[in-house]
Order: sequence, then C-alpha cells, then structure tokens
Amino acid sequence: MSDESQPIENLEDCIDFFRSGETPEANWVVGTEHEKIGIYTDTGLRVPYEGERGIGALLDRIAQRENWTQVLEAGKVIALTKDGASITLEPGGQIELSGAPLATIRETCREFNAHVDLVIEESKDFGVSWLALGVDPFHAVDEIPVMPKKRYEIMRNYLPTRGGLAMDMMHASATVQANYDFSDEADMAMKLRTAMGCTAIVSAIFANSSLSAGSENGYASKRVAIWRDTDPDRCGLLHLVFDEGFGYHEYAEWALDVPMFMVVRDGRYLPAEGMTFRHFMRDGLEGHRARVSDWDLHLTTLFPEARLKRIIEVRGADAVSRRLTCALPALWKGILYDADACRAAWDLVEKLTPQEREDAQMAVARGGLSAEIGGRSALELAREFVGIASEALAAIGKRRGIEPDERQFLDPIWAQLELGKSPGEMLAERWSGDWKSSAKALIEFSSY
Repeated sequence: MSDESQPIENLEDCIDFFRSGETPEANWVVGTEHEKIGIYTDTGLRVPYEGERGIGALLDRIAQRENWTQVLEAGKVIALTKDGASITLEPGGQIELSGAPLATIRETCREFNAHVDLVIEESKDFGVSWLALGVDPFHAVDEIPVMPKKRYEIMRNYLPTRGGLAMDMMHASATVQANYDFSDEADMAMKLRTAMGCTAIVSAIFANSSLSAGSENGYASKRVAIWRDTDPDRCGLLHLVFDEGFGYHEYAEWALDVPMFMVVRDGRYLPAEGMTFRHFMRDGLEGHRARVSDWDLHLTTLFPEARLKRIIEVRGADAVSRRLTCALPALWKGILYDADACRAAWDLVEKLTPQEREDAQMAVARGGLSAEIGGRSALELAREFVGIASEALAAIGKRRGIEPDERQFLDPIWAQLELGKSPGEMLAERWSGDWKSSAKALIEFSSY
C-alpha cells in the first residue's frame, strides 16, 4: 500500500504529513510555478478548449512533438508531465508550468525560459499570444471560456457562495509562485511567519494587473484585490502564524475546519458540499474514508498568501515579464534559505498590528510601490527587503559552492525599484499615454 493511500484518522496523522516534508538543508531546492493568459493575437479573444486552434489541440501538439506524457480526464487532455515538471490547465485556459524542484536559480530560470520558448513556438500556428499580466486586461468573466475539468466545475459551483470575485480569480488571474523546503518545525514556523508577514512587500514589487475589462481598473494589482474577495475561509492572511508557539499543530487545526471542495476516488470527483476535513475524517463521505491523498488534495485547495504542504509555497506575485519571473524565486530564496536573512526580513514587519497587515494588502493592491505599509513607504521597505536577500544569496552561494552566486537574478528588481514604480503602475501610465488605449500595443508589450 502506497503512502498516499494510507488512512488518515486524526490530528496527529495530519501533522505527520507536514513532518514528512522535512528536508536537510543540504538538499533544499526551489520549485517555480508560473501562469500565463492566452489570447488570439488577431482578435484579442481568449482561447477556448475545443477546436483546431484550442487549448486542447495545443496541449496535444506539445505532447506529440516534445514527448510530454498526457494526463486525460473524460478522454480530454488536461495536463502534461515530463521530468518532474508539469504543464497544467487553469480554469479559464491559462497554462501553468509547475517546475521541477531544482537546486539553483539558474536551473529554474533555464527551465522557465525553455518552457516559454516551447509554448510560443508551438502556438504560432494557432495564432495565440501569451500575456505576462496578473489579470486578463480585456475580458469580463462571462466572456472567458471555461475548461473541461471536473475540479473546476465543483469550484465554480461553490466559490461564488463565498466571494464576489471568486470567478475572476479562477478565470481571469495569473501569478508566479515559488516553493521552498524546511528542515524542521521551528524552521517551517520561522519561514511561514516571515513569508506571510512580508507578502505585501513582494506584492508591491510584482504588482502587474492595472488593466481589466478593457480599461484602467484603479489598482496596481487587481489580482491581489481579487483574492481578497474570493473565500474568507481559505484565502488571505493567516494571523495565527504570527502567534507565539505556532507550528504544525496550529496550521493543521485551521486546515481541518476549512470546508472541502471534493474527494476523488477512481477518477470520480465527489463534491464535499461544505463538509470540513475534520468531519470527513470522523464520518467519511459516501462510504469513503479519509486517506493521506485526500489531505494532500485538500491542502492544495487552501489559498492563504503563503501556505504549508510538504513544502512552503509563497503566492503573492502577479505574472510578470521573463526577467522578473526569474527574479521571484531568487528573491524568496535569499530570504528563506538564510536564517539571518529570514529574521532580518521579519524585523521589517514584526511590529505591524493585525489591522495594519490587512490594510497593507489593499494598500499595495491599489498603489503598488507607491503604497504605504504600516506608515512606511512600500518602496523603501522593498529596497531593504531586496538588500537583505542580495546579501543572503552571496552567503548561500559561498556555503553551497554556487559560482557565481545568484545575486544577478535580482537585477531586474533593482531596476524596477530604481524606476520607483511597480510594473502595473507603469502599465496604466502607458495605456492612457503613448499607447492611447491600444489593445495592439498592450499585446505587443505584454506578450512573452
């Protein structure tokens, strides 16, 4: 019997799942995930699943030409896998690369660029461009095609009961995320606390969704605002991570009481209809008892700004240009893979009150690097935060024999900070300025 099929019966089993992710520092790696929004270059319309120029046909072509293994659901390709990486289909047809766990930023950046080059090349005959933006700049939700995945059907039925912008999150948004290891419970707690505390700073740096539904939307990052109105049970800041004594137990207790989306058995998706995992462990669902695989799946349906699985995932950045995409995993690596840097970054935000932390999220959503966080300039905090990461990357490089060290990957961020504005702030200025609200100019500028 595989580990994933083992029963999970109590809180200790849930905690043991987190503990099983503990990794010695010598084996720490980084995994990067990035989404992109596909549109037809000539019309600007979103790409449907069906048809000769649809997402399904594109995935099929990539599989055949590049030797990726297809993942099928009801006979339709919904994902591709190869060498520890996967290409997955998001609810509105966004494509996500979930990269393989890799030891250096050079490797993960190389993987990302090879993926983008592949998708661009294979998309030429389809007439599809891929936008590096945090939100679809042209279409309302009801204009975006939906993808044929049962998981997303269940989410579409449930999430609108919880938040007014849940469908925008599913169908219109795109992000770049990164995954990091932890060595033990104390290390996890320090990293998750710092990541959650500093997420507003990173969101300000990478804010890149100031256009939506064909016009300026009043935000630097509409994506951040969308997540604030998706589902209060599973999204936003988890203030419990800032409490003294936070650890696996506290995160598990929280996750156990978040309503589940579904249980999967033999390819069948069983809607949980609001049942919590705690109740599922106790009572089962349609005769099925809880397994490790169910807990694993449930944890992937929780969306706080930083989340715990067998790894720590940081989630606060909009989809951005190639160079900034490669900078995101480097930035968090410097912060999270050096204990001194992690503590120094936490010092930047430690004294914020719970309300100030909440206010910071909406402040950077609206203002990007022009915002204030706890009475301080987001731009000033970002400079300090990136400086901490830079020094740490030098130290990490020396410890782990990475030559040259990885500080160069922060150069695009330093360039952005020199401009004093986030990408979304600049995008809005160009849209209303020299672009004269030209969709063509926006597509040319924002395409990978």
